[in-house]
Amino acid sequence: MYIYKAAVIGAGTMGAGIAQVITYSGLPVILKDVDQEAVDRGLATVRKIYQNRVDKGKMTASEMDQKMALVTGATDHSGFSDVDIVIEAIYEDVSAKQKLFQELETVCPESTIFASNTSSLPISAIASATKKPDKVIGMHFFNPAPVMKLVEVIPGLGTSQETVDDVVLFSESLRKIPIRVQECAGFLVNRLLMPYLNEAAIALQEGAASAKEIDAALVNFGMAMGPLTLFDMVGIDVSVKVSDILHDAYGTRATAAAILRELEKANRLGVKNGAGFYNYNDKPEGELEALIQKVKDTSRPKSSFSANRLIMPMINEAVISLQEGVASAEDIDIAMMAGTGFPQDKGGPLHYADQIGVGVVLSELESLKKSHGDRFWPAPMLKRMVQGGYLGKKTGKGFFNY
Repeated sequence: MYIYKAAVIGAGTMGAGIAQVITYSGLPVILKDVDQEAVDRGLATVRKIYQNRVDKGKMTASEMDQKMALVTGATDHSGFSDVDIVIEAIYEDVSAKQKLFQELETVCPESTIFASNTSSLPISAIASATKKPDKVIGMHFFNPAPVMKLVEVIPGLGTSQETVDDVVLFSESLRKIPIRVQECAGFLVNRLLMPYLNEAAIALQEGAASAKEIDAALVNFGMAMGPLTLFDMVGIDVSVKVSDILHDAYGTRATAAAILRELEKANRLGVKNGAGFYNYNDKPEGELEALIQKVKDTSRPKSSFSANRLIMPMINEAVISLQEGVASAEDIDIAMMAGTGFPQDKGGPLHYADQIGVGVVLSELESLKKSHGDRFWPAPMLKRMVQGGYLGKKTGKGFFNY
């Protein structure tokens, strides 16, 4: 099915960004929210994105007006009788998304695809409340949607292959990189990213290194930004919520660092409210250090820090995801480069594992497990690969063939 018209529900930063991406591809889109004020803010966000392009000489004012003419604001579903896809970008609550899709079933054509932009909620659970689970799918854009190329396409248990194919083609028409991901907690990128981010927070609360030292080490490794800076951009409250979802699914290896909850209690939520791991306003400088001291285990000797301490859990979770069939090795690497800024010269976590040697990865994880605990327990696949001589580039075979 070709998509001729779309709708986006939720006119916040993400919803407005998705609407802009759709109009930029030349398709009309309805941007809906609960009241006119919210809709107007969303339309203003779309215009601002285009105005930035005009200011940079990437499009003319006339071209911007043509693109803006493709987006229509709405506070009800009256214009939904001919939409081919609806992408919801409302708040992260399963029952709210279920209720929304039930409402949409009464106004949209039978053929309309219902896509959820959720970053971590189960697609099958959202679809279970509808009469057409075959048309419900996850379509996870990354923030900021106009800039980030990756879209995770997540079928639920009942999603039809036709719906998957249609959403993949639609994503490509938006100039995005669609990666099909088997449904699981955190999907792919957040599942791999959180062990990396969480370990940075644990290293900080243990006094292994300062926030600036941790971030500098990972930027030096090649990441687009440091993990604690990224925490602040994502939002501490959002990160805690995702951590809880992952812990519920994967157990103790996904236990959130204690400092995250203390930051949330102290209302240090990141860039959005002026303070997180770093200060962005006039918050007292010593506040973070006081919170660290509150959760620090003084009975333990000072732990060590290296970039590997963060990268190895990411590689390990990538291997576990590969074992489980969440995505292919190639797609895992593409997703992490496109979605998280993993250095392209290292080719993604699995290519990087092949570069340094699968045996080295296993040895590093065993060492980290011994010094820091079972959250570093190596994926069984790593041991099998080492035993079978699949050591990476040096033997011509690892996660990839050389």
